[in-house]
Amino acid sequence: MQKFPNAYVITGSIASGKSTVVNLLKERGFSVIDADLIAHEQLEICKGEIVREFGEQILDEAGKIERKKLGAIVFNEPKKLKNLEQILHPKIKAEIFFIASQLESLGQVYFVDIPLFFEKKERYAEFKNVAVIYAPKELLLSRLMSRNALNLEDAKARVELQMDIEQKKKMAKFVIDNSGDRENLELELEKFLKQICAIS
Repeated sequence: MQKFPNAYVITGSIASGKSTVVNLLKERGFSVIDADLIAHEQLEICKGEIVREFGEQILDEAGKIERKKLGAIVFNEPKKLKNLEQILHPKIKAEIFFIASQLESLGQVYFVDIPLFFEKKERYAEFKNVAVIYAPKELLLSRLMSRNALNLEDAKARVELQMDIEQKKKMAKFVIDNSGDRENLELELEKFLKQICAIS
């Protein structure tokens, strides 16, 4: 039996428009579990352990973990990234599942925003309904360049850190196409919601 039948994971690639979709879902009154937000909360909760692992240079003046400094360390050293994930991920997953169980008891459709769902699929295998926000790679690159003021090389490096969007599209149960403008995205989203509300 499926553990979270009312849960729909929203995932995509960098610059595919995931945040826009999540905001549109919230505007429509749906509950959304935000994995990134939970990750930020857990960073503070696990601060002691993380500082012991990475040293006090990751703290800002106020004594909070500065994510940029921590990021600079872990993204250059796979072993350190693994250590950080071992501290955080069990707690992030437990929190996501805890909230999902509460929402499940309401018997309504809800969404789980997990940016790297397919990259970390084995961690979240309990979620079976997955929707990918899709835009072709060229479009992802041009959006990322204009949004983050990056050159093509840097934009490519970021996009290529993640699994290819075409591969994600094949693996997803649902595809929300965001290769047009916002109006088009809203139409795509309506189509998707009709589809899933007919199922549940």
